[in-house]
Amino acid sequence: MRAPLSVIVPTLNAEAALPLLLADLMAANEAGLLRELILSDGGSTDQSQRIAEAVGAEWVTGPAGRGGQLQRGVAQAKGDWLLILHADSHLPEGWLEAVSRHIGMAHGPDHGPDQSADQKAGYFALSFDAKGPMPRLVAGWANLRARLLGLPYGDQGLLLSRVLYDQIGGYPDIPLMEDVAIAKALTGQLRPLDARIVTSAAKYQQQGWLRRGTRNLVTLLRYLAGADPEDLAQAYRR
Repeated sequence: MRAPLSVIVPTLNAEAALPLLLADLMAANEAGLLRELILSDGGSTDQSQRIAEAVGAEWVTGPAGRGGQLQRGVAQAKGDWLLILHADSHLPEGWLEAVSRHIGMAHGPDHGPDQSADQKAGYFALSFDAKGPMPRLVAGWANLRARLLGLPYGDQGLLLSRVLYDQIGGYPDIPLMEDVAIAKALTGQLRPLDARIVTSAAKYQQQGWLRRGTRNLVTLLRYLAGADPEDLAQAYRR
């Protein structure tokens, strides 16, 4: 039986973060769960490709923009299940068991996909690689938003079957809010995994926790109100 899981990671000059994530993913390879690792790049000029090729990852290239990068990455995937992760993520102990349980719940006794079983998508609880009240507050809000509103962000990861991905139409090719767009398409079909993911706090520490958190919230509200993702991306970069 072929391994069921394709991992897709969008990258853009991610050489500093990639080694930690790739080391985490080796556990899935050793457990026979990982079919392939696909890095969908948006034009890196650093050593990201060299690092990817050193571990046997597939390298896909195209214009920068997470929506398009993820769309291209998933198009190359052959697994029955997809795990979408950000390059600056770290998967602590317990993540592999949580993913295995989720996949196992949606498989029948012959270990093939069971269309009558639970085919919901899963996401991780968020935490940051920083200590203090602000990291806990921001992560707590993200986890609450995901549970109450069904809107996990991309840095919480996304695990879903290929069947479900195709049913909802996949990622839109937009430069920003692709994670919210797919979460909205998955309304009623998302549930938390019994594991956490650790994401980098570097951008929050550089820009200020309150400032970046407020900007993220305003961007989310504007998108939900119908703003053009292209306009939002330009404003976000400024």
